[in-house]
Amino acid sequence: MILFKNSARLFHVFLLLTAAIFMTCGSPESKPGSGRIELTYWSANNQFEINLARTVVAEWNTLHPDIHVTHQSVPEGTSSEEVILSAVVSKTTPDIYSNIWPGDVQLYVDANALVPLDQFTDADSVFTDRLEPRLIQEARSLDGHTYQMPWKTNPIMICYNKKLLRQAGYETFPTTYSGFFDAAEKITADLNGDGYIDRWMGISDIRVTWWQRFFDFYALYIAASNGNTLVKGKEVLFENDAAEQVFTFLQTNFKKGYFPKEKTAGRTDIFLQDVVATRFTGPWTIMHNDKFKPEGFEYDFAPLPRPDNMAHGPAFTYGDFKNIVIFSTTKHQEAAWKFVKFIVSQKGDQQLLEITNQLPLRRDLASDSSFADYFRQNPRMKIFANQAKTVRGVDMSPILKEVFDAISQEYETAVVYGVRTPKEAVKRAAKRVRLILQ
Repeated sequence: MILFKNSARLFHVFLLLTAAIFMTCGSPESKPGSGRIELTYWSANNQFEINLARTVVAEWNTLHPDIHVTHQSVPEGTSSEEVILSAVVSKTTPDIYSNIWPGDVQLYVDANALVPLDQFTDADSVFTDRLEPRLIQEARSLDGHTYQMPWKTNPIMICYNKKLLRQAGYETFPTTYSGFFDAAEKITADLNGDGYIDRWMGISDIRVTWWQRFFDFYALYIAASNGNTLVKGKEVLFENDAAEQVFTFLQTNFKKGYFPKEKTAGRTDIFLQDVVATRFTGPWTIMHNDKFKPEGFEYDFAPLPRPDNMAHGPAFTYGDFKNIVIFSTTKHQEAAWKFVKFIVSQKGDQQLLEITNQLPLRRDLASDSSFADYFRQNPRMKIFANQAKTVRGVDMSPILKEVFDAISQEYETAVVYGVRTPKEAVKRAAKRVRLILQ
């Protein structure tokens, strides 16, 4: 994640200025006399997605000798977002990139760094055949055009220790805050009578880093608000009861000792050691748990808990999307678009599932017979595929990082340390965001 502390507005202006200054293009030229188009494709740099990209590129190059794609994982840096920013500034971006965080897209749109995908004659059918209407709408930028292809999702759910929840009297995970607290009281009881808590109910990262809020406040807020997001244009949407209830829920967990007020990052996996009973996480944890869990350890996944008055109806959560873009440095827009369509084809989505254990954003994924064999062999992934029907992304806003930073500052003060009430914290965060939006 980008670690800049300067304002998003200055960042925005910076991109606009550099886009005007740098006029060179980053995509390779066709080889002289060969008639062959050359494209560069960057993927994420984790090994699973590198393996996927290599497979997709090898198949493409075999089938399309006239359009040759060269794969490279995004270069190492403090974060992939920082690397992409540097490439945008210097006009050294690849033709295609498949690891864009949607929250960055509007910044790059404003800097004229991306190709509008809706300019292609078949774009509408590609989007509508693959995606639910709400996802198409979420991907649309402020100017009405669509610059990103929604590709994959990692819905945030709660992973829980089945044995510990069973001991607390729950065969299935509680759906409400009151049920969560009831289980937490029993799980964190002083079992040995020595005055010490032997385990915690869960973990919420106490670091102020803005993107940490995706996996606690923001996912819980989406659940508590029936899929609401944070801002729309210059309007703040999160100064409401849902945000206050989420802050109260998290604050209570810290206040009562259900969550630890210590940094747990870097420690051995305390979930698999029975030290914590739950964690907010995505499908990536399945492979980790199955590889490292002790013999006899049982775990499962459930939707995030919600306020008691929200116990019924669809359970929403944060989708943690990563999408595909074509950079405006490309000399071959049509060829790049053909390759994007190849990545998101039904076969491409099958490869995404099988090679990376990540979910493609595809209409009716859980019930599509094309993927039935995969889900039979990976039943826990089916849980996430069902949850993917009710996921939300992030807003199209050039100041989104500052929005999350404002919330994260208040999270530390009110939730972790209890210095302010949830109502005061939400009000202060909303006031700060309004000032930024002016």
